[in-house]
Amino acid sequence: MGGVAGPLAAKAATTTIPIVFVSAFSPVTAGLVASFNRPGGNVTGVTSSGEELGQKRLELLHEMTPSARTVTLLVNPGNPIFSEAVIRDAQEAARALGLEPNVSNASAERDLEAVFAELASRQAGGLVIGSDGFLLSMEDKIAALALRYAVPAVFQNRDQGLIVIR
Repeated sequence: MGGVAGPLAAKAATTTIPIVFVSAFSPVTAGLVASFNRPGGNVTGVTSSGEELGQKRLELLHEMTPSARTVTLLVNPGNPIFSEAVIRDAQEAARALGLEPNVSNASAERDLEAVFAELASRQAGGLVIGSDGFLLSMEDKIAALALRYAVPAVFQNRDQGLIVIR
């Protein structure tokens, strides 16, 4: 999955040459385009960000586990442009649903076991997995940990889908 540095450098270098990106980050959050509807400028591309769907995933999780009072968002702190926007949006959405939002960080595979142990000890109501490239690459491991620790979880991709145990 691509990063944001290359497209941002290209955008800074020219306003006339068309720039096309393919990436997993949100081009709006990164400052590449003004909006999805009207990007403006000379930058366009394709994204699989999913950041904009974070609220919907949170709503689905809440529907499946209505008695849960807390929800945790798993993000990669190594990708701050993306994770900060995802955290902000998810916290707003969680509060609107009457949920207490928490954030857990994982930037390496070894971090995941500790995250799930903590979630289980806190009896977390559910987990929303961020759309970061690292987390997407760890979906199989995250799904296995969600099953093992009985933590309801919702993913970006259909392969893992929505795992609800309780």
